[in-house]
Amino acid sequence: MRAAVMGAGSWGTAVAKVLVDAGTETVIWARRPELADAINSEHVNPNYLSDITLPGELTATSDPVAALSGADIVVCGVPSQSLRENLKQWTPHIGSDASLVSLAKGIETSTLLRMSEVIAEVTGVADDRIAVLTGPNLAHEVAEGQPAATVIACTDESRAVTLQSAFSTRYFRPYTNTDVIGCEIGGSAKNVIALACGIASGVGFGQNTLATIITRGLAETIRLGVAVGAEIETLAGLAGVGDLVATCSSPLSRNRSFGARLGEGATMAEAQAATNGQVAEGVKSCSSVRALAEKHQVPMPLTDAVHKVCHDGQSVADAINSLLGRSAKPEIYRD
Repeated sequence: MRAAVMGAGSWGTAVAKVLVDAGTETVIWARRPELADAINSEHVNPNYLSDITLPGELTATSDPVAALSGADIVVCGVPSQSLRENLKQWTPHIGSDASLVSLAKGIETSTLLRMSEVIAEVTGVADDRIAVLTGPNLAHEVAEGQPAATVIACTDESRAVTLQSAFSTRYFRPYTNTDVIGCEIGGSAKNVIALACGIASGVGFGQNTLATIITRGLAETIRLGVAVGAEIETLAGLAGVGDLVATCSSPLSRNRSFGARLGEGATMAEAQAATNGQVAEGVKSCSSVRALAEKHQVPMPLTDAVHKVCHDGQSVADAINSLLGRSAKPEIYRD
């Protein structure tokens, strides 16, 4: 098996290291030639995970055609909102039976498509060749070799099992799932809820508040997931609750850290400047997740509040007051 990881950000780099550690021949594509040179010569990614020594067997290139040549597994590791444009350039060079694995967690803003749907639409590849890798996977911890589990979701169970083997290491344990929809909805919504948790933490609220946001955020995620065809069991698992807890609780989460800066009083521009070029996916996903919820008439008040803070200029204090001022209702209700 040969894998091409298309994207050399923190998560793409961590996944490339996992693949090599699993015994899978791997090349990583970096947009900037100097970054590819550093990975090849110094075995380190100086822009992301600079304190992690990468395996000597990992090679890098800034030429996407060279990266994709002969690849049995194509890992899409670019941000969700730039995936479509990158795929247009990559598609002519993707092998006829290669598996395409999405790492991006988001909903495309312009179309409200999930990432697997974007891949299918741009490449023309059948759904059973497209997989999603998702779960409670903070890049730095995975790159350090700390024990973690993940989910590889694909409608073709046998392909998922093949990918499971390609990504399995002594510290990284993949589970398979055929519910691609649930895995993608869980991954997209949790970034938005993590922003809300970060905002609450930045304001100075404690664990009661964070537990409330996580739990009510899960309720929003389940409502949306069920509306678009997800299985509740998926959202109660690694791709749902697991990813939600990790992203909402850890300062290593870009979304939580971004939200914390907003809660502390930073402007959107100031919070973005502090991310060192790394993308907090929830900032854009809050709009597309909200739009998808509106399309399916699913109430998502936390998501709506995050969108208003990030894009409509609403103050954090007003967003909190709006949430607390909502009418009382049962915790569990069914239409």
